[in-house]
Amino acid sequence: MKKSLKYFALLLILSVLATGMFFWENDIPFSILKQKYAPKPSKFLEMDGLEVHYRDQGNQTDTLPLVLLHGTAASLHTWEGWVEVLQKERRVITLDLPAYGLTGPHPDGDYSVSFYVDFINDFLNRLGVKEGIIGGNSLGGYIAWNYALKYPQKTKKLILVDAAGYPIQSESVPLAFQLATLPFIKNIFKHITPRPILKKSIENVYGEPSKIDEKLVDRYFELSLRAGNRAAFIDRMSKFKRKGLDENFEQLKNLQTPTLIIWGEKDLLIPINVAYRFQKDLPVDTLITFPKLGHVPQEEDPQETVKSVLDFLRKN
Repeated sequence: MKKSLKYFALLLILSVLATGMFFWENDIPFSILKQKYAPKPSKFLEMDGLEVHYRDQGNQTDTLPLVLLHGTAASLHTWEGWVEVLQKERRVITLDLPAYGLTGPHPDGDYSVSFYVDFINDFLNRLGVKEGIIGGNSLGGYIAWNYALKYPQKTKKLILVDAAGYPIQSESVPLAFQLATLPFIKNIFKHITPRPILKKSIENVYGEPSKIDEKLVDRYFELSLRAGNRAAFIDRMSKFKRKGLDENFEQLKNLQTPTLIIWGEKDLLIPINVAYRFQKDLPVDTLITFPKLGHVPQEEDPQETVKSVLDFLRKN
């Protein structure tokens, strides 16, 4: 019996080592990622010990720029389908949030919503933006409505795309999100990053996974290998599991900012019932849902979803 257990333990260790060797991924040098994912009009702004990757596109005479914030594990590229259309009329600002994309991890490791809100405010001040329209997807939506609560005078309109902020019961959670919170696995995950797991996680947040191509998977995968991003991702997910959200959603009832709520009805991570909670709590809102789309509708079908944004922006 003891010999059998020893053989089983040895086999398990060898399996783990073999898996580690097969899926071991070194960080990709920043210079290589920058060349591939930050061509013009990308820019970098030094602040808070970071080189913040951002794009400031479109009509530069627009006095109410649209600022778009991406979700967990994403980057400013998730908005490019919208930007392509919106920049014909508006000034559109997108950025890689700290912990993600080319911006990378924050030196202090602070990824609380209060940090992100103040970070966005400082960033916009650096760009000379005194007021604007704030939008966000998932984590970015959570930051956006918290920004509107803290800086209502600076937020003329609000766009929430499958936004976080309420306690939820997910129907399905991306595998990468789950692994990032497991005590033993999460430390291995800083070095072992199986591309198939990442691809499966992207499929999990799409309503129609057939729309996912290898170029999209490459982008998510390669940007995750920017130095420090994997550790930051695990740190954020672990703290979220341990502490949860800062539950200040009751304050939404006091927010008078005109708000557009966009939701994919096939969102398994933040289900459609959360959209109805936002609709109920926000005094001035418009809710538009998309039956075939998932958690990232702006990326999954930018051409269709941006129509609602244009209509919303054109209203006084």
